[in-house]
Amino acid sequence: MRTRYEQDVVLWAKEQAALLRSGQLSALDIEHIAEEIEDVGKSEQRELVSRLTVLLAHLLKWQYQPGWRGNSWRRMIAVQRKDVALVLDEAPSLKGKFSDSEWFAFVWEKAVVAASNETGLEDFAESCPWSIEQIMDGEFLPG
Repeated sequence: MRTRYEQDVVLWAKEQAALLRSGQLSALDIEHIAEEIEDVGKSEQRELVSRLTVLLAHLLKWQYQPGWRGNSWRRMIAVQRKDVALVLDEAPSLKGKFSDSEWFAFVWEKAVVAASNETGLEDFAESCPWSIEQIMDGEFLPG
């Protein structure tokens, strides 16, 4: 038989919140609550990877396709910078990911694949040529 958590996680979450608010701590589903809390952190990390990947891919396209540069690309870069900043504002501990060379290499690789798929180009740098300060600088555009 499936548990309430397995049947309807949204209803389960509402029930757990009500139990917490009413002080019925012994009735809580501690194991699943712990899993959900861990998943929140994972979700924020995935969001950062996604936003940063898109931002880097657009910076690559900007650098490697100067004939295609335009206001729409400039706006997309600005929007992605704001989205990365928002994720970091909501989860400042994720800023530490930028100094994790394996993590950043993974994000860079995803960005290169995305840029290559969108442009047909394949001669991108093996590692990111820009600092995180440049990447997030609203005035910075490569090339």
